[in-house]
Amino acid sequence: MATPKLSPVSPVRPGDKPCAPAPSSSSPVLKVQDASAAEAYDQHFRLPELSQLWKPGCFPDWAGEGLVKPALQALEITFRFISIALSDPRGYASCRELARRLESLAAREAELVAALCEGGDDRSAPLAELSAAGGVLPRGSSSSSEVWKLPGSAAAVVCHVSEASLLPRLAAWDKSETLAARIMYAVEAQMQGCAFTLGLGEPNLAGKPVLEYDRVVRPHELHALKPKPAPEPRSGYRNRENEALFTIHQILESWLCAASQLLTRLNSRIEARDWEAAASDCWILERVWKLLADIEDLHLLMDPDDFLRLKSQLAIRAAQGADTSFCLRSRALLHVANTTRDLKKRVPWVLGVEVDPNGGPRVQEAAMRLYHSRRRGEGDEAGKVELLQGFQAVEAAVRRFFFGYRQLVAAVMGTAEASGNRALFVPAEGVDPLAQMFLEPPYFPSLDAAKTFLADYWVQRMPGGSASSRRN
Repeated sequence: MATPKLSPVSPVRPGDKPCAPAPSSSSPVLKVQDASAAEAYDQHFRLPELSQLWKPGCFPDWAGEGLVKPALQALEITFRFISIALSDPRGYASCRELARRLESLAAREAELVAALCEGGDDRSAPLAELSAAGGVLPRGSSSSSEVWKLPGSAAAVVCHVSEASLLPRLAAWDKSETLAARIMYAVEAQMQGCAFTLGLGEPNLAGKPVLEYDRVVRPHELHALKPKPAPEPRSGYRNRENEALFTIHQILESWLCAASQLLTRLNSRIEARDWEAAASDCWILERVWKLLADIEDLHLLMDPDDFLRLKSQLAIRAAQGADTSFCLRSRALLHVANTTRDLKKRVPWVLGVEVDPNGGPRVQEAAMRLYHSRRRGEGDEAGKVELLQGFQAVEAAVRRFFFGYRQLVAAVMGTAEASGNRALFVPAEGVDPLAQMFLEPPYFPSLDAAKTFLADYWVQRMPGGSASSRRN
């Protein structure tokens, strides 16, 4: 097969604004079906109060406040979940496995926090510039600050520890001291590329400035948003899975807030043609979607009998006449999913072409040129291929999330619940919306087609490639 003949391409001029293609009927906007159930979801998990802590504006000079703050708060809520898991008195609870999962989750959250902080104006964050003269702290320093010297060096290292975070307290508890120490070392390792460290008890061997963690995260106010006691009316039974369910969803919603802010930054960098920075944000977004799936998987560690009893107590039901009894609705999840899918509208802008109103393959041909160009990593093209690859990686992560979510519902509540799970969204046609999310056509058909034709081109160029491809 010869190289496809490329049609004339209409370039995008430097002064042009991004031009979105006509909306496609194959990807309808996801909407919450029952507003009253969505409001009940928000109130039960105290999201209106939690969202007040997410809001930026406390540190006007810190551009990354709205992005980093909810991520740090999700990390702090994870520490609270560790405390809940290790304090569970039920002999049948999966405390050990849950603690292992939460340790892994905290390490991954620290990794993402570091990724969000790297490459930005880190010095604009509220930092505690601690110094030690002759190995002695100045008068008035916090009692949580320590000074020690490295062997063979005259330099003093200052280690400042948050007074309100739960991690230092977990480190002082015999049940969790080893787990907390591993998390601290993970924080130390991940923050190596940043201009500051978090001040959660990590060694701070580099002697970097320390984030004013308590001012940013506000742990006292954050931990005050615990689940309200809801004993059963008749028996007075206190279901401990309510705390687990509550905490899982607060972690999830905090990361969804961070994802929404990350998408805003990603789109602004695309408009500014900062392709390399946009590609970096795109890969972080992919990791956030994978983290969301890991957070949802924590439901698997909940006791079946206690969880289903809680489900009945909380009346987790859809509106009257709906097809399913599962109605935990998250407006933030739908917003982030819709905004992520809208990244497909950015492809023509990245490639520097306009969409052909007659349906021609302009975008596909521009993608083939870019993929096949010998200078695809140079000049104005630097970062473009990585960004387009990141788009498709995010798509794969979104599909994986919704596919895994459907399997999770079946594992936690039974196949009958999952097979009729249509209360979360309003589908375009009467199709299971979760299946629609991972079975719908590709978000980036032009990139998909470009790779298909480019693969065929190389098959034809290779010696004997044509014969082998016919046999296959």
